[in-house]
Amino acid sequence: MTDGRIVADASAVLALLQGEAFTGFEPSRLVGAHINAVNLSEVLAKLYQTGLTEASAAAATAALDLVVMAFDQALAEDSARLRAHTRRAGLSLADCACLASALRLHAPAVTADRVWQKLDIGVKVVAVR
Repeated sequence: MTDGRIVADASAVLALLQGEAFTGFEPSRLVGAHINAVNLSEVLAKLYQTGLTEASAAAATAALDLVVMAFDQALAEDSARLRAHTRRAGLSLADCACLASALRLHAPAVTADRVWQKLDIGVKVVAVR
């Protein structure tokens, strides 16, 4: 059972910021979501790659009022363990950081990567499309 918190993957945040269509998930629920610092770094890097300035990218993510979770030693260890169990599905270490954060908070992970829904690792996965 969750208390309404969700953990956002970089792919979900990017889909929202890029105006992509969502199906089965209300995009406004990403406002105030938790995000791991690793995944926020991913979002910012992608926004820079698309031509946004650092100030514009920071403003875009700040508007979402995301709760940034530190990537501490425990999350690093949990992410590494998850990596071994998810490698066959093609998940990255950053993906595992998101899932480890969701495990810590006992909250769903929200992603645009539908393959996550096939994982059996104790995390509810919600795909945005």
